[in-house]
Formats: sequence, structure tokens, C-alpha cells
Amino acid sequence: MQHIVNRQGLNMPKLGLGTWPMLADECTRAVEQALALGYRHIDTAAGYNNEDAVGQAVANSPTPRHQIHITTKVWWDQLQPDAMRHSMDRSLKALRSDYVDLFMIHWPSTDWDLPRTIETLVALKEQGLARNIGVANFPLPLLRKVIEELGAPLSAIQVEYHVLLGQNALLDYARQHDMALTAYTPLARNKVSDIPAIQQIAAKHGALPTQVALKWLLDQSNVAAIPKASSEANQLANLAAFMINLDDQDRALIASLSKRQRQVSPDFAPVWDAFDE
Repeated sequence: MQHIVNRQGLNMPKLGLGTWPMLADECTRAVEQALALGYRHIDTAAGYNNEDAVGQAVANSPTPRHQIHITTKVWWDQLQPDAMRHSMDRSLKALRSDYVDLFMIHWPSTDWDLPRTIETLVALKEQGLARNIGVANFPLPLLRKVIEELGAPLSAIQVEYHVLLGQNALLDYARQHDMALTAYTPLARNKVSDIPAIQQIAAKHGALPTQVALKWLLDQSNVAAIPKASSEANQLANLAAFMINLDDQDRALIASLSKRQRQVSPDFAPVWDAFDE
């Protein structure tokens, strides 16, 4: 796959495989299968409890480790410096690798020393344990603080983003600061398949609604997407999304959809920015 987001040395394939909530053998099989089909971007996290399964799949695969982009993340209750370092050590051991391609703070915390947390994140990059660093689920004011006040050399932010949830302000900011934006839950927990406008565009192109929703994201500069897919059929369908050519009429129809339907907002989530149409 030659569709790459290249930002600050981050050579990340635009389409990745999301692994939550797959566990154990199911996860290992799905990742092995995806690698065999041509995926080269795998997204995991300490909080998913499946890094060992991902590591097993990568070890089993004939694809060399250096050709696979692996993102993992540290959980929000492990953001004290020592805890972060231990989380990284556990992740590397589980993944059977001496580095990760992208290491992210999974969620912001309310009880943290932000400058020390970011300092530790940067140190992990400087030590070579993480090739690139980033954050997930940070609202724009917090992202601004990390980049503009603390000077963190972030390569990426990962947030929920799909045809039903706008992220224009974050995406504009990411582009201004030469960062990638990775879209998780890119199919809105498969709600995209039930949207008449998306069904209409899919019928026009002889495609699946999920493929239309994915291609809308993949067509955007700086944007990557990580749909979870365990079956070979779904993994292949997601890869085939690249073949669709959306036109201005399609994009206008998607733009007309409400962009306020957030799917993921756990109890520990930050206060989100005002809805971004």
C-alpha cells in the first residue's frame, strides 16, 4: 500500500487496522490475516489488553518488523513519569519489539503534572523507544498547550472522526503544525451503513456504505483511519475503499449530514470542544 501520511518522519499508512476490542487468538488471527492482505499499519494500546496478541501476529508474519507501523498508547492512569516508562516497557515486551512507531497518551487525565508527563513522552522518543509521539482524545485547547507552551514535537493526534462527527478545528490545527490525524471509530460503529445519503452514494459507485465513509476520510490530507475488521471479507472491503472516486456532489451530500453524533465518550473523557460542524 502506497497511501502514506508522511509528517515529521511519520511514514504511516493512511489505512490501518484497529484492534479494539479483539483479544487473544481472535486478535492474533485478524492481525496476521491483515498483514498477509497488505495492511502495514496496526493500532493497539495498553488499555486494549491485546498488545501480546498483536506481538504474536507480527512475530508469526513473514513481513519484516521494519515494514509494519505499530501504534500503541499509555492509559490515562499511568501518566506519572515512572508509570509511563513502565507502561512503555510492558508494551515493548508484549509487542516483541525494541521500539514502537508511534506512542501516544491514550486519554488526558485530570490528576496529572502535564509538563512532566509531556517531558517523559518526549524522553521516550529521544531514547529511541518511540520513533514518533502523539496524543489521543485531546481537545484543541489542550493540544495547543502541549504544542505551543510545552513545545512537544508531536507527529499525530488520534480522535473519533467520521461522517457524523466533525473535527474541522482539530484537523486545521494538525495541518498547520504538520501533524497526522488518525480517525478512530471511522464507521461510527457501523451506523454509516444505515444513513440514506451514504447508501445513495454507495449505490451510485457500486460500493458499500462503509467504503464510502472510509474513502471520505482517506481522501483528506493528513488523515488516516483505523477501522476494526476481524473477517477477511471486511479487511478486503476496507482496502478496496481506495478504488472509489468520490466527486464534489458526493462530498457535498456528506457535508450536509449532522456532524454532532459522538459515539465514544467514557466517564473519564475530557470536556469536548463545542460541536464542530
